[in-house]
Amino acid sequence: MPAPTSLRQRALAYLARREHARAELRQKLLPHVDGDTDALEALLDDFVERGWLSDARFAEAWAHSRGVRYGGQRLRAELRGKGVDATLIAETLGSMAASEEARAREVWQRKFGSPPQDARERARQLRFLAARGFPLDIVYRVVGGDDETV
Repeated sequence: MPAPTSLRQRALAYLARREHARAELRQKLLPHVDGDTDALEALLDDFVERGWLSDARFAEAWAHSRGVRYGGQRLRAELRGKGVDATLIAETLGSMAASEEARAREVWQRKFGSPPQDARERARQLRFLAARGFPLDIVYRVVGGDDETV
């Protein structure tokens, strides 16, 4: 029978796979704590101090990997769900705001590639981009047409 994995080894294994937010890593490790959450907090503090765990680095990596397919609104919600601080989210996504329309166009081009032929198709394309988390003003510019008709 293999020896039980220590909390530290388990945390390092998670971090070796990908970046994690502190709150996210805490949630993953919580079931493996034997009632002593102080030890978990001390471990997480140690990891932050050593630079192994960084919410800023996680937010940056998450936004850039998911930003290819999703808009700022969706990324903001996902990062908030991972426990990242709101000011950190604003800083991270602020640098991506300038490319929001270009990213929306790229997503739209990959999925549809041609302008809608009728109102039904236009509504479908608008819903698709909106569901991906792009702001409505950008969605309307990308899909084209008159905003007031929808």
